[in-house]
Amino acid sequence: MAAGSTRLRKSGCAATEPKLNPWQRRTPAAHAARRVGHVAWAALVLAPLTGVLWAAVASAWDAQAWAELSSSPLLWPAWRMTLWTGLASTLLAYGLCAWLLSRTFALPLWARLVRALGPMLAVPHAAFAVGLVFLIAPSGWLLRAVSPWLTGLTQPPAWLSSQDPWGLGMVAVLVFKELPFLLWGIASQLQRDDVGLRLARELRAAQTMGYARHTAFWHVVWPQLVPRMRWPLMAVLAYGLTVVDVAQIAGPSNPATLSVLAWQWLQDASPVTNAQGAQAGWLLAGTVATAALLWASSATLTRRRSHMLRGLRGADAAKPLANAGTAAIALLLGVYGAVVLTLLLSSVAGVWPFPQLLPQAWTWQGWRSVGGSLGTISVTLILAMASTALALLWAITWLEWAPSAWDKAMRWPLALPLLLPSVLWVVGLHQVALRTGITASWGALVLAHTLAVLPYVVIALSPAYLGFDAHCAHISASLGRSHWAFLTRVKWPMLRAAIASAAAVGVAVSVAQYLPTLYVGEGRFSTVTTEAVTLASGGQRSLVAAYAFLQWLLPVLGFALATWLGKPRRFATSI
Repeated sequence: MAAGSTRLRKSGCAATEPKLNPWQRRTPAAHAARRVGHVAWAALVLAPLTGVLWAAVASAWDAQAWAELSSSPLLWPAWRMTLWTGLASTLLAYGLCAWLLSRTFALPLWARLVRALGPMLAVPHAAFAVGLVFLIAPSGWLLRAVSPWLTGLTQPPAWLSSQDPWGLGMVAVLVFKELPFLLWGIASQLQRDDVGLRLARELRAAQTMGYARHTAFWHVVWPQLVPRMRWPLMAVLAYGLTVVDVAQIAGPSNPATLSVLAWQWLQDASPVTNAQGAQAGWLLAGTVATAALLWASSATLTRRRSHMLRGLRGADAAKPLANAGTAAIALLLGVYGAVVLTLLLSSVAGVWPFPQLLPQAWTWQGWRSVGGSLGTISVTLILAMASTALALLWAITWLEWAPSAWDKAMRWPLALPLLLPSVLWVVGLHQVALRTGITASWGALVLAHTLAVLPYVVIALSPAYLGFDAHCAHISASLGRSHWAFLTRVKWPMLRAAIASAAAVGVAVSVAQYLPTLYVGEGRFSTVTTEAVTLASGGQRSLVAAYAFLQWLLPVLGFALATWLGKPRRFATSI
């Protein structure tokens, strides 16, 4: 049977329309049993999601809290700042993603960019915010590099490079972090042969008709990719409008964003103020929903324009486009490298007078403090591995056995952790944990992290899993192999890279969880993220940098392992 295995793996498996499972039994009893199984498996996720949503909705029925919220002088300045930072960062990231793809798609440069996405995605938002703040601060490494020989400065200037009243520092952090995520979302779609190869062929066909490469891309390729970016873009939009940890580190403080204001109110001991924070969360939810509807409407109008080529024919500008793409990728990687290097340098920096480029003295005090907190690192790793394993188990099982109609119906409930404001989400989580008696326990934390990780795992895994060629299953069945043998020796090995990538994304998402860990754990559990964000407001630069660097190191090790596991290998086993 080794020859059969080789034939399966060399079959190309170009994606086709889904076909009936050749091992599926057609009897009424088997059909009813499958239905029961689908309902039970969906209920494992729908039950906690419904409980969280119901608890969050229950917090909205407080007329006094709404009156207090509407009369607060802090509300509308915070809401305007939220709109500005969230929408500006989303539009900039989206525009840069489209521009960069137009200069790299179907070129060797695109493959190099995709390989570079893993290390960038591994940098958590909070860690990147800490590093960028250290890099562009008035006493940061960037200004030291040009002082005093270019700027003439011998003392740090009184500039507001982060936490500025315009929110520019926060916008910069969000743009640099969300751009790789959007590119990764497109890359996961282009992994499908029925998408990536087809679009590349259509692009080449348009070029043979005499159209310039950029004209062909914008009128043939991009309109077909826009609807496929819906979920990643909605996640970016919701995150930008509702993020708390990044806003605390790099966002403005006067006025603060509405998410930070809501989080401050939720931590207040007064029940009235606490309820006011929940209403602010619902105002954020309404803002996200309105923005998402406006975007969906504009995207529909864009798609209804012609998919046919319009514009001037002209010579192909592939070389200048590739050069611009190379420069943009180098800049993006340079910023990430500078941020990570700044974190590493700051974590061991002792006395460091301005404008010296390097510290006068080095210290390991920050890392010694981190080394003394092995419990914090253990909690982080246990939560990441447990939540990722559970999310991956559910996602693979669901994508394998659930009918396509059921899968489509589950996408909106699965997106709740992405679309609901984080402050509102943790209110519902906390209420569910209280009512079930698991608050401040490992069970509550694993549940909270799993619900946060699951949407990302499904988004990462779906394109490759649903695009798998159904002919492979029929070939395996015709060779007399069981369904389980097909899964373990053909399908899952062929999807090994996609599964490993989804697992790495899940680990990164779990490590980055801040509000669920703090709120559901009631402060009894510390992770590297909660420590980094809490310490960011203090003056212990080396300790903050050490925790932020560790917050980056753990996910990047996960992506490195996923890359190694996803490498093509020869399999001698038979099916």
